[in-house]
Amino acid sequence: MRIGILGSGLMGGKLGTIWARAGHEVVFSYSRSEQKLKKLVREAGKGARAGTPAEAAQDADAVLLAVHWSRVDDVLNQTGEMPGKVIVTCSLPMNADDSDLVIVHTSSGAEELARKVAKARVVCAFGTVPSEVLFDVFAARRRARRPSLVYCSDDAKSKKVAAQLIRDVGFEPVDAGPLRVARYTEPFTLLIAQLAYEGKGGPRLAYRLERFGH
Repeated sequence: MRIGILGSGLMGGKLGTIWARAGHEVVFSYSRSEQKLKKLVREAGKGARAGTPAEAAQDADAVLLAVHWSRVDDVLNQTGEMPGKVIVTCSLPMNADDSDLVIVHTSSGAEELARKVAKARVVCAFGTVPSEVLFDVFAARRRARRPSLVYCSDDAKSKKVAAQLIRDVGFEPVDAGPLRVARYTEPFTLLIAQLAYEGKGGPRLAYRLERFGH
């Protein structure tokens, strides 16, 4: 699969590196530093290269949007229209100082993004775990009991793409339903962040959902 990374910070850099190591073609883009992009390419290996946001999206089977909410419009302007593209977003709609959600209850960041890129197909995924745990999950991906990762979208084909990418990282994908469910998953992310960064155990934290009675 060809994957474009829009936002090569902590989350985008680590997910892109993991996908490259899992055998995908990855294009890193949109970093504060060209040196950071070059370093990511070196670390990710032969399946990775750097490019502009437009180049990252151009031939991609899936695009990861992993930028601060304040930068979403800027990166979308640089990318151009993405008709038919699967956009996996982990960008939370946080305010400038990351103290609170600016969209909540009656909508979500994922739904607002879907309105901005009306011709694309948006999946909300990966925002509910800290970036610090991603390499641990990938290293343990062959274990029988994997941590869960919830995702949601209005498009069935896009869900299949996202589920594969989730499995490739080492999580068990949990289909949470339509994109409006992001109204619940985005605040849930703040709970995970509270446990990860304010709790005693540190940020290398994941969750697992279990069903009983079957």
